[in-house]
Amino acid sequence: MKHLHIINAHQYYQGIAEGKLTKTLAETTKTFCEDHGYTYSETIIEDGYDPAEEVEKYVKADYIVLHTPVYWFNTPWIHKKYVDEVFNTGLALSKLLKDDGRTRKDPSKNYGTGGLMQGRKMTMVTSWNAPEEFSGNKDQYLLSGKTADDVLYNVGVNYRFCGYEVLPNFHCFNVIKDPQIEMYLRDYRNHLEHIIK
Repeated sequence: MKHLHIINAHQYYQGIAEGKLTKTLAETTKTFCEDHGYTYSETIIEDGYDPAEEVEKYVKADYIVLHTPVYWFNTPWIHKKYVDEVFNTGLALSKLLKDDGRTRKDPSKNYGTGGLMQGRKMTMVTSWNAPEEFSGNKDQYLLSGKTADDVLYNVGVNYRFCGYEVLPNFHCFNVIKDPQIEMYLRDYRNHLEHIIK
């Protein structure tokens, strides 16, 4: 039986970002698990967490599903704090990774291959105020052809460092100026059906 660990990395800003969409998408993930007979655990970062308990949730999970808004082209700062605390604890306990993969014989090779989470997978579910057209469009000024996935590549690298396979991500665009909630939810359910087999 598959087990998913659902992370809600929303950070509340009154009148700007209240977390309703992130919560709704996380609830959709839970419903997906229930519909398919999968088990799940959940962490809402803003509610607090114990790093050692989080490590155990990671060890148990086949899939990590990170739900997050994108603030200033990254996850909220509370997510970075969470990653630092949880992954460092996972390193100290030799449960997520044992080292960085290099050897004394040749310290220039295999950096990032010391993870212990091989066979496990992660994906990100994000919300952006930016329009979808800004992603992957070389005619748009800001990213010059790079994509939303490129912007968040560093987040996936944290997981790759621990041995995870990073699956395709799901992005909701234009969530403030032109929200399309029903479309997001429909497309997200289809995304889950496709990536979690």
